[in-house]
Amino acid sequence: MAILEESLGFLLADASRLMRRAFERQITGSSLTLSQARALAHVARNEGCRQVELAEQLEVKPITLARLLDQLEQAGLVERRPDPDDRRAYRLHLCAQADQALADIRAAGAAMLADALQGISEEEEAALTNALRKMRANLSSR
Repeated sequence: MAILEESLGFLLADASRLMRRAFERQITGSSLTLSQARALAHVARNEGCRQVELAEQLEVKPITLARLLDQLEQAGLVERRPDPDDRRAYRLHLCAQADQALADIRAAGAAMLADALQGISEEEEAALTNALRKMRANLSSR
């Protein structure tokens, strides 16, 4: 049996934490923080989502997300639009200026991933990606 620190769960958590740190180092020089970059990337993937949905995806409290969105809105990257189905809610959309910030996020992500994948073959990367997709699907269906 593997030592607890070498179990799959611990390894995934450690790798995730270290990848976030490496991404933060790569994004340095951009005007975005890691939290802002994560929020902006999620809006880009789910444009038109409601704030409450984004808070759930990012696993942050709605008030924390509201502050992040205020910052992104002030930077001209995101805009809130009233939800036509719920007058209390807003839907999130990208502004044109978000293109450059998203390009910076992609570049930082690619650099971080290149570092993380050093010494890992394409076949190993494909197998890992496939296994993680299956794990996500398994856990998402519950």
